[in-house]
Amino acid sequence: MENRNILVDTSIIIEFLRKQKKQNSYLWKLKELDFNCFISTITVFELYAGAITKRHKEDLEKLLKWLEIIPFTNEIAQRSAEIYKELKLNNQLIEFRDIFIGATALEMKFPIITLNEAHFKRIKGIKIYNRNNL
Repeated sequence: MENRNILVDTSIIIEFLRKQKKQNSYLWKLKELDFNCFISTITVFELYAGAITKRHKEDLEKLLKWLEIIPFTNEIAQRSAEIYKELKLNNQLIEFRDIFIGATALEMKFPIITLNEAHFKRIKGIKIYNRNNL
C-alpha cells in the first residue's frame, strides 16, 4: 500500500485559512485524496505568530485538531544543522524555519507539499508535491 503521509508546509495552511471556499484549497484536496496530513511544530509557531485576531486564533485551533503535529526532536535538529551547513557552503541559505520544516520531512521520510518550492528544492533528498503533481 502506498504511503499516504505528507508534511504540510505553512504556506498550504495559510492558503486554506484565507480561502472563502475551503474546498478549493490544497489542504482540502489532500484530505479528499486520503492523505495523512502532518505539520511541524515550526509550522504551528509560524501560524500562531501570524494569528493577529481572536478569530484567526480560533480558526487555527479548529484546524490544528485534524492535523498531526510532529515535535522538533534532537534528530530533526541535527538534520537541520547538516542542511544548514550544506546550504551555507553552497551559498544557498534559506530561512531557518524552512530548514527546520525540510529537516522534519527528511527525518520522517515524508514528502512535503508547499507553495514555496523555490526554497525547499535547495534541500537535497526532499520530495516536493505541488499543484501539478498531487
